[in-house]
Amino acid sequence: MSKIALITGATSGIGEAAAYKLAQEGTDLIVAGRREARLLQLKNKLEERNVRVLPLCFDVRDETGVREALHSLPDEWTHIDILINNAGLAAGLSTLQEGDSDDWNRMIDTNVKGLLYVTRAVAPGMVARKSGHIINIGSIAGKEVYPGGNVYCATKHAVDALTKGMRIDLLPHGINVTQICPGAVETEFSIVRFHGDRARAARVYEGFESLVAEDIAECIRFVLSRPPHVNINDMVVMPTAQATATLFHKE
Repeated sequence: MSKIALITGATSGIGEAAAYKLAQEGTDLIVAGRREARLLQLKNKLEERNVRVLPLCFDVRDETGVREALHSLPDEWTHIDILINNAGLAAGLSTLQEGDSDDWNRMIDTNVKGLLYVTRAVAPGMVARKSGHIINIGSIAGKEVYPGGNVYCATKHAVDALTKGMRIDLLPHGINVTQICPGAVETEFSIVRFHGDRARAARVYEGFESLVAEDIAECIRFVLSRPPHVNINDMVVMPTAQATATLFHKE
């Protein structure tokens, strides 16, 4: 019987790449996101790889919507073996004293509360079966703080702490918990951060070779391929040209 993976934020970037990577491994997929048209396109493409796909359109910030979507799964989809908490974003790059509270709430509600809502809905099933693997997509921003990163860094530090807390709470139940923390990955991340300013977003990745979403998807595949007695607790993945959150070697 194929394993079932739930991926949040699956309509682009790391989430989408992870869906394709796991489909190659024969994993059935619940792909979740806010953009229904993209979800349906993704479903059609993934099904070409001979896996089952269930698209779920909801916003992780909506606790009621998360609960309704995940508590009303068809019976054949309730046995979720893998949860990839990928949905997340940065909004703005202002100093704290000049920050926009709408940006703050968007980041906190998505990166922290959204992760909690989805995990709360999925983890009890894993506990009951005494098996499962939760992968939280963190960030180098969860390891250090950089100028303008204040609230985003705080949310990713929270993901780091929550991952450790999950591992402690789920330890007696045989559930693996992993955090993967990328450095610079060229996805829609900077476009979202800069509120759709594509020119400004493009400049973030100029002069060096950044990671791409497929690099992190391959890390996810590796983590999931370890024997049951092996858990990768924490993985930090950077481009060769990046040493810290802000220090790059650019040509």
